[in-house]
Amino acid sequence: MTVTPPPKTQHPLGRFASPVLLLLAMWVVQFVDAILPGSFTGFGLRSWDVSGLGGVVLGPLLHANWQHLIGNSVPFLVLGCLVAVEGTRRFWAVTAIVAIVGGIGTWVFNAPGTLTVGASGLVFGYFGYVVMRVFAPGRVAHRILYAVIAVVVIALYGGSMLAGVFGVAEGISWQGHLFGAVGGGIAALVGRRPRPAGGTLRP
Repeated sequence: MTVTPPPKTQHPLGRFASPVLLLLAMWVVQFVDAILPGSFTGFGLRSWDVSGLGGVVLGPLLHANWQHLIGNSVPFLVLGCLVAVEGTRRFWAVTAIVAIVGGIGTWVFNAPGTLTVGASGLVFGYFGYVVMRVFAPGRVAHRILYAVIAVVVIALYGGSMLAGVFGVAEGISWQGHLFGAVGGGIAALVGRRPRPAGGTLRP
């Protein structure tokens, strides 16, 4: 028989590198956009325009101005790190699902020609993931821990999340917020299976 060793564990602090680096990339892009002529926002997600679908990937990295980026930075880092606690691969998988679901939903349900940029869709997606993670398959102890985390996150960000969908000001995409959160919920419920406690024995 063969014995498959348990997977190597990642250093806890190393898990937070991914959201930090992604946020750093947003700041670098904004800085370059500020010093170069023209604007990068034209590469954002343009609804009902097939050529604008590249904004699904690029849109979250772009921001209309510094105020927009600063407003997204703290919740992105806090919620992103909560997702990254489960590991680097899980963080990027959740980020990809949120970006795709949030981007496609925004592209379809926004008014034709509307340009959407910003990391708020990811922020709402991470929020949705943390909250819905309570209901995903897994050990009872982990689900209880996530329930506690979800309560804290809802207490801190729940009001602003609801306002971001139902009470947004003109010029803010509630579609991006809503479908980002939907993407986070989907990411929490898809692909989760309880892991065995030890190595796997194969005869």
